[in-house]
Amino acid sequence: FLAMAYIIAVNPNMLVVAGVPFDAALTATCFGAAIMTIAMGLIANRPIALASGMGINAIVAYTLCLGGAAVDWRVAMAIVFLEGIVILILVACGLRKAVMDAIPVSLRHAIGIGIGLFIAFIGLKGGGIIVANESTILGLGDLSAPVAIVSLIAIAVAVVLQVLNVKGGLLISIIVATIAGIPLGVTPLPSSWSFGLDFSAFAAPFQTIPGTDTMAIAQVFLQPALLLFVFSLLMSDFFDTMGTVVAVGQRGDFVDKEGNVEDIQEILTVDSAAAIVGGFMGASSVTTFVESSAGVAEGGRTGLASMATAALFFIAMFLAPVAQLIPTYACAAALIYVGVLMMSNVRTIDWDDPAAAVPGFMTVAFMPLTYNISYGIAFGLISYVFIKIFTGKIKEINVGTWVITILFALMFFLTR
Repeated sequence: FLAMAYIIAVNPNMLVVAGVPFDAALTATCFGAAIMTIAMGLIANRPIALASGMGINAIVAYTLCLGGAAVDWRVAMAIVFLEGIVILILVACGLRKAVMDAIPVSLRHAIGIGIGLFIAFIGLKGGGIIVANESTILGLGDLSAPVAIVSLIAIAVAVVLQVLNVKGGLLISIIVATIAGIPLGVTPLPSSWSFGLDFSAFAAPFQTIPGTDTMAIAQVFLQPALLLFVFSLLMSDFFDTMGTVVAVGQRGDFVDKEGNVEDIQEILTVDSAAAIVGGFMGASSVTTFVESSAGVAEGGRTGLASMATAALFFIAMFLAPVAQLIPTYACAAALIYVGVLMMSNVRTIDWDDPAAAVPGFMTVAFMPLTYNISYGIAFGLISYVFIKIFTGKIKEINVGTWVITILFALMFFLTR
C-alpha cells in the first residue's frame, strides 16, 4: 500500500486539470482501488493490488481532454469504460489469455527484467537521485539536497535490513524516510484535515455533457474518431497488465519455467472489470500495479495481502491527508530494491542467441527509456518477428504473434 499510495495524490492532481473535481477524483481513486483489489483477493487469491494506472490517466487528461481530441472529461471516462468492456469480452472469449500465450518465452522473461529496471528507475527519480538534464537528458541529482539525503538513508536502511533478513525491512525503510524528512522539511504535513467524500464523478459515462443533450457514452459514438482512442487505450492497458502480472508472478512464485502465470484467467477477468469500474467512477482506468512487487518482496503470496491493501485504501478515502504524508521519495528504497530482485531473471535469457538477445534487450531497454511497459513489449515483439523473417525462420512465428505485432505497428502509426 505504501509503495503505491502516491496514486492517492497524483491521480486527482492529474485529473483535476481535465476538469474532474479534486475531491471527487480522490474519492473515486481510493474507492476504485479498494473494491477492485478486494475482488482480486477474493476471486484470484493473488497478492496483486489495483489502482488508477499511471500513463492512462495522463492520456485521459493531456491527450483526450487538453490535447487534440479536446473532449469533456466525462467523454474521456466513457472511452475508458468502453475500452474495459472490449477487454472483458476478450477475456470471456479466452482471447486475452491466447495473446499472452503468443508471447515468446524469452520475451516473457525479459518483461520481468524490464519492469524491474523500470520501477528501479521510478524509485531513483522519485528519490531525487536521477533528475532531468537538458544536455544529457538524464543526470545525477544533487546528493546534498534534503530529499536525496533522506532517500539514500532509506536505501541504506532497506539494504541492511534485507541482508540481515529482517521481516518488514522495506516497510521500515519507508517509515524511516517519512520520519527523517519531517525535520528536513521534505515530508509534507497537512495544513487541514478533510473527512468528506465526493461521489459526483461516479457514473461519468452516463452523465449528460454540459451544453448538450447527450450523455457522455453517446458522444463517443457520435464522434467515430474517438473509437481510435478506445483501441489505443486497449493496447496500452492490455499489455501493461500482462507485463505487470508476469513480473509480480515471477517474484511471487506463481509463474512456471515457461513463463505461464497460474490463475491467469481469474486475474485477467478482475483486471478487465477494473477498467470498466474506473471509467464508471471517473477515476481513469483501474489496473494492476507493478508496485505490488513490493508487497510480494515482503512475503505476500495470497489474496490476504490484497485484502489488507484494499482495507488501507478504504481508510485512506476518509483520511486522505494522512495517506498524502507518504511522499514519493519515501518509497524510493523499496522500489529500487524490488528492481534489484527482479533483475535475477537476466540469467534466463540466452544472450548468445541473437534471436533471443536482441528482442530481450529491446524489451528491457525500452520500458524505462519510454516510461511505458507496453512500448517495451511492442519493440521486443517487432524485433523478434523482424529477426525471424530475415534468418529464414518465419515458420516459427505463430499466428498470435503476427496479430499482436501488426496491432502494435498500427497503434504506433495511427495514434500519433
